[in-house]
Amino acid sequence: MSNIHLLSEDTRQKIDSWLKKYPETQKQSAVIPALHIAQEQNEGWLSKEIIAAVANYLDMPEIAAYEVATFYSMFDLEPIGKHKINVCTNISCMLRGSEKIMEHLKNKLGCNAGETSADGQFIFREVECLGACIGAPMMQVGKNYYENLTPERVDEILAQVKGEQPNGK
Repeated sequence: MSNIHLLSEDTRQKIDSWLKKYPETQKQSAVIPALHIAQEQNEGWLSKEIIAAVANYLDMPEIAAYEVATFYSMFDLEPIGKHKINVCTNISCMLRGSEKIMEHLKNKLGCNAGETSADGQFIFREVECLGACIGAPMMQVGKNYYENLTPERVDEILAQVKGEQPNGK
């Protein structure tokens, strides 16, 4: 029995636009963008059922799609905070204070790296490199990059993401 119905019509259309970029016999080549699209549909995470639905839609073995989803850190296999924060702690960022940024986020959000804040708004993670060394320290929130961070700048960004004014302004 097919589980493709777990993918919304909009999700299938978005995946179809990626499938046009590959030969018909190579549908599995679209697995990474398809998993991204399905993850967005599923409120930021991939259940085993959604991964299986993507695999079926792409005519590939479910285990192959699961291997991709578990290999890359961009995919989440359990519910997480609404906003994903990745803090680079590679050498350039570390030398310019990423440890202070990580500690500030821990205190500000009231959770450790890899955990979701109590309000369900944020999850933050330590990542190896986001390719913005010149602007170290830096972090990614969703699809946006923020560079030359200070604890104060982090507070402004978090308030902006939540739709609040920083410092009660």
